[in-house]
Amino acid sequence: MTDNVIKNSARGTSVVLQNVKKSVLALQHLIAMFGATVLVPILTGLDPSIALLSAGVGTLIFHTCTKGKVPAFLGSSFAFIPVILTIKELYNGDLAYAQGGMFVAGLIYVLMSLLIKKIGVERIQEVLAPQVVGPMIIVIGMNLIPTAFGMAKDNLVVAAITLGTALLINFKGKGLIKQLSILIGVLVGYAVSYNMGLVDISPVVNSPLMSLPPFKLPKFDIGAIALTAPIVLAVFMEHLGDITTNGQVVGKNFIEDPGLNRTLLGDGLATAFASLIGGPANTTYGENTGVLAITKNYDPSILRLAAVFAVILAFVSKVGATLTTIPNAVMGGISLMLFSMISLIGAKTIKNQKVKFSWKNIVVMSTILILGLFSAQLESILGFTVGIPINETVSISGLSFAALVGIILNYVLSLITKNKSDN
Repeated sequence: MTDNVIKNSARGTSVVLQNVKKSVLALQHLIAMFGATVLVPILTGLDPSIALLSAGVGTLIFHTCTKGKVPAFLGSSFAFIPVILTIKELYNGDLAYAQGGMFVAGLIYVLMSLLIKKIGVERIQEVLAPQVVGPMIIVIGMNLIPTAFGMAKDNLVVAAITLGTALLINFKGKGLIKQLSILIGVLVGYAVSYNMGLVDISPVVNSPLMSLPPFKLPKFDIGAIALTAPIVLAVFMEHLGDITTNGQVVGKNFIEDPGLNRTLLGDGLATAFASLIGGPANTTYGENTGVLAITKNYDPSILRLAAVFAVILAFVSKVGATLTTIPNAVMGGISLMLFSMISLIGAKTIKNQKVKFSWKNIVVMSTILILGLFSAQLESILGFTVGIPINETVSISGLSFAALVGIILNYVLSLITKNKSDN
């Protein structure tokens, strides 16, 4: 009987330790997504608490749609910022009309998911060759690095200490300590910032302990919908790239299982839900994919736990206020590590898939990299927008345009080389 008591006690202790470990790893994911998720509402006038709530619930919706197989976190989408600001100006500051537009955009995602299910994932995979996917992933990471550096420039010393701490632990640490390299880096950076007088704790002091987020229903107008809906064309490739990157990190093909139709469905329903309560459109986050790549812990339940934390955080003002005091330099230092890791994954994809450096593949990869990384420079030289204009404020450009051109170019060149070999 004594042996049974000892065994049960040991099992109980093990379960507690496992739950503590998962909670800390989930907190790390929460910190990784927090800055970008609250930045979108700060820039547009939407409410940060609603953004956190919609991100948390949206992530749980996404995991339900994808059978809990994809370790992704959904947060506020930057792609919708220009059109939200435009609608805000056109409708006398009433953001409810922007919500209506985003709700329709979410429904378009749902319709696209049904269409892809009917067409079949196999046809999608035919155009997603590694010489296309690898450069797409590189572009995703490289395009995010300037944003991270912009935050790091607030205080390069703090950013360097934060980044250096995380890298040191990631390369020298072992076990749980290594998996917590990001969180430890942020804590060290925060402590240094506090000692340097860079942390303003007044938001924590002045905020109540608990508060109800200010929910707001959408309003619908054909003009706002017409402005917002076309953005779906621009962000589809972003979604494709994010899900592909996530799969490359984990070592699974999420485009095939649970299927691109399910990931799109989850993204669309999450965006529709967010717009119904007053939040920004949601999208899968590269920041959390970077965390996966560093920690090597791909358990989707950790992302769901992070989502639950985000929901709770939306109601606990003190905790949310504390996270808002994390200096930009700290988040910039950590983000440099996360975004660089994403680009490295793209390079590894090309290597691991043994892409041949034939003239066709070199042309395809070079085109994606040039259009994805240097579109602004090309526009300056050529004197016109490098992309496909959708309306006055939105165009398929940057990564989306590069990926679209890369896919079409790869398909055309493959047909040409195939016909030559047949002849």
